[in-house]
Amino acid sequence: MMTALAGRVGALTVPGSIPSPSQGVWDLGPFPLRAYALAILLGIVAAVILTRRRWVERGGIADDVLEIVFWAVPFGIVGGRIYHVISSPDKYFGAGGQPWKAFAIWEGGLGIWGAVALGGVGAWIGCRRQGVQLPAFADAVAPGLLVAQAIGRLGNWFNQELFGGPTTLPWGLQIDDAHLPAGYASGTLFHPTFLYELVWNLGAAALLIWLDRRFKLGHGRVFALYVVFYTSGRLWIELLRIDPAHYIGPFRLNVWTSIVVGLGALVAFILISRRHHDRETTLLRNPPDVQGDEDTAPEVTSQPQP
Repeated sequence: MMTALAGRVGALTVPGSIPSPSQGVWDLGPFPLRAYALAILLGIVAAVILTRRRWVERGGIADDVLEIVFWAVPFGIVGGRIYHVISSPDKYFGAGGQPWKAFAIWEGGLGIWGAVALGGVGAWIGCRRQGVQLPAFADAVAPGLLVAQAIGRLGNWFNQELFGGPTTLPWGLQIDDAHLPAGYASGTLFHPTFLYELVWNLGAAALLIWLDRRFKLGHGRVFALYVVFYTSGRLWIELLRIDPAHYIGPFRLNVWTSIVVGLGALVAFILISRRHHDRETTLLRNPPDVQGDEDTAPEVTSQPQP
């Protein structure tokens, strides 16, 4: 009896596959609620909460985070969309493509490389306006970016997109026939790359936080490690994916991007570490000069000439 019960419990707790959500859009009157957009928004909120906490721990002002995010998020979304369209142009400008859908961001399609690059420009603007150092803020936001990316991958799950090749593993992903790639039989299970990246990003975020607290990293080194960790995971996950993509030689464009960007970040981390061993002593771009402060500088008056 105990053996039968154990077998039944095991059958309930160890699924043979991961089902895909039956829908990714819910109509709330005239307004559609899209799981992809919701995942992106939840990721942004989680990143802001974590970044505010880390920024305050480093001696910053909590409200500065919201001011900087006000610039970084729109820039990041535009940059992510531009990279996606450039790296997947056939869908929009190829034979049978629909160019206007290049603007349909609610249907999914954000490239992380463009989001980070242009989002960094927005963060730079925000940091200048708030008078704080960009490298210090980048270190504070780095773990939050990984958390946001992890949550955002749930949108791919709901959209049944960007999965890997076929697999017989017990956590294979079920894909509805409507989203099944050409050439694959109904019922084929695929690698759940959304789940791989979600787990990888959360683990990398936790590791970043631990390393930062343990070694008091600063001057952009946490952000450099974020890029190294993310690209390391994205590299092997990208090799599993079977969605249409541009190839350069034997590899997808994003594989090459992961290699180049990851190595560049590693070199940057090493070079910065040679110059700085601790965190910044101030988060301000132009800290006040105590010796030249008006309250402490000697008073200078003009004297009549003899």
